[in-house]
Amino acid sequence: MPVTETEAVRLENVSYSADGQQILKQVTGSFPEGRITTLVGPSGAGKTSLFRLINGLRATTSGNIYVQEKPIEVYNPVELRRKVGVALQSATMINGSVFENLSLPLKLQGKELAQDEALDLLDLVGLKRDSIQQNIKDLSGGQRQKLSIARTLVNRPDVLLLDEITASLDRVSQQDIEELIIRINQNYGTTIVWITHNLQQAISLGDYTWVMIEGEVVETGDSSLLNNPSNEQVKRFVKGENA
Repeated sequence: MPVTETEAVRLENVSYSADGQQILKQVTGSFPEGRITTLVGPSGAGKTSLFRLINGLRATTSGNIYVQEKPIEVYNPVELRRKVGVALQSATMINGSVFENLSLPLKLQGKELAQDEALDLLDLVGLKRDSIQQNIKDLSGGQRQKLSIARTLVNRPDVLLLDEITASLDRVSQQDIEELIIRINQNYGTTIVWITHNLQQAISLGDYTWVMIEGEVVETGDSSLLNNPSNEQVKRFVKGENA
């Protein structure tokens, strides 16, 4: 990756162990500000664990993480999660309306979400304005995923971590979400880090790609690297063989 780009997140020799198992091993690298970096690799490679460290849900066993050039430890949890938002494949929703779910991040901070701001967020993610009082039980999978992303954007995060957010969606809904993420990246300059099992998605949407295997980052570079990887493990992974 170009060293001239500003780093939104930097990791230095990050290792992480849990229940006596080493999950991440000496991970070093950075996610450039305002770009889309995709993370690919077999299940169990440590991708989601890496997200939990960056979002402060877990602490590193060793090594350092910097968010906007500051050590992650200087941020309190609320401040960190304002800066680094996460959207998951299966977003947890509370019983109630679209507005109630959208308001949740601010409600937890003792604040209120203005109706106009809520409507603007619905516009951004491609949900109809009149859905604001709709019960979330009546939303499709694609609509729930859009709502999940809109809710993450309430805090205006500088970095958005996406964990397999299109994995369970049909092709049309998947394309809607892909277009939405590109729009967020381009309109707001939001740094996107996207875990995906879809290699074509990683190539077509990513500016850069990390390939993780068994807790290690084995190859990084422009996303086109997946078309012609230099690492033998990555070659086997791309071909669908056991890495």
